[in-house]
Amino acid sequence: MSFKCSVCGKGPTSGKTVSHSHRKTNRIFKPNLQRQKISLNGKARRVYVCTSCIRSGKVKKAA
Repeated sequence: MSFKCSVCGKGPTSGKTVSHSHRKTNRIFKPNLQRQKISLNGKARRVYVCTSCIRSGKVKKAA
């Protein structure tokens, strides 16, 4: 499983951690993914969805 949202495709991005002394080290920003039971193409599936898609209403929860 890749660490991606199945609705919008949001995945990990890279950046830098900047310390107080302004030294920079590499880091990864991961999206907040939740395993949800949603209806995809008329079928109920358990997929990983980011919380921004859940809050915005892009996802229809399956019963």
